[in-house]
Amino acid sequence: MEVYVVVLTHSGVLRFRILPFAELWTGTVAGQKTMNQSLHRILLLLLKPLLSALLAVVAMAGLLMPGQAVAASKIAIMVGGSTKLIYLPAKLAEQLGYFRQEGLEVELQNQLAGVDAENELLAGAVQAVVGFYDHTIDLQSRGKDITSIVLLAQVPGEVVLVSRHAAGWIKSMKDIKGRTMGVTGLGSSTNFLTQYLASRQGIAPNQYSLMPVGADNTFIAAMKQGRIDAGMTTEPTVSQMLKSGEASILVDMRTAEGTRKALGGLYPGASLYVQTNWLHTHREDASRLARALVRALKFIQTHSAAEIAAQMPSDYVGSNKALYVQALQNSLSMYSPDGRMAAGGPETVLSVLTGFNPNVKGKHIDLSRTFTNEFVNLANQSSPSR
Repeated sequence: MEVYVVVLTHSGVLRFRILPFAELWTGTVAGQKTMNQSLHRILLLLLKPLLSALLAVVAMAGLLMPGQAVAASKIAIMVGGSTKLIYLPAKLAEQLGYFRQEGLEVELQNQLAGVDAENELLAGAVQAVVGFYDHTIDLQSRGKDITSIVLLAQVPGEVVLVSRHAAGWIKSMKDIKGRTMGVTGLGSSTNFLTQYLASRQGIAPNQYSLMPVGADNTFIAAMKQGRIDAGMTTEPTVSQMLKSGEASILVDMRTAEGTRKALGGLYPGASLYVQTNWLHTHREDASRLARALVRALKFIQTHSAAEIAAQMPSDYVGSNKALYVQALQNSLSMYSPDGRMAAGGPETVLSVLTGFNPNVKGKHIDLSRTFTNEFVNLANQSSPSR
């Protein structure tokens, strides 16, 4: 077995040596005479953790000998629908090189629904999820500790669309009785919000059907084929459906005003969340993720929709760039300016979930464990706008 040894020479230079473990039990290390062997053994056992910590600090400071580069931290992040504009800040941070500049090797993976993304997190397949904040509350009610560390969107950014075939009889959420509603996935945030909007109008879950149809093209196909009468989705799908005349808006939660009208308060939407145990042991990685995403949020605040769209991959923008830019313009107000959790937001989410979710109803939920502003507060002190 080989270990690192740190030696302070007579000239005062800090040197690093890799030595066989057995050599540490002699009275000499790297040519420097030490104390007697018994005392040396005791000191070695006591100082070994300190030496390991010192090595880590030196490596982080870039003081390793030439040729000894520090490997970037690898982080896998699952996104609950990567092309959705509600999750744009994550891809934007990657496109602008912000993760890489923080010494992170980030892999953005894609799942069509947030509930599938959270399952990947709980299974340990990924280290973080870009999904809705409300999952942290739902999971705590089931004994799982998840913490949101960056808020990306102050509102859901979700819209309930009605198919043109059903527009004649669905004029409000009161009219969905006996109808089929599309959601991204069962147990997803669109599922939560659809149930709550119906319950506010006195419609019980057993009076309508929910169909998981994903997002983007799969949502569009389900509505065009008549498999759903109405459904909840986001931009750019909303703008596509409106332009084609295939749908009309029933409930709009892309703005603070629309969200308050629909839900009774601000409802924090997209966020970056991690397992709490991982957060406790990877605080530096969490800080780097927060800095990268806060920089992306500040980029959004200081650039036009067209300038932001220009940074996105062509397969995200699609064939109709003008439509994508318009959809993004419609969404700009939903993004958080600084990544901080909105005051009163967690309370609104808890109120909504308590209204219909049997997992949450009657349970004690400690909201202080579902999010932290610690890392974004530090990021806002140091993060440039670009």
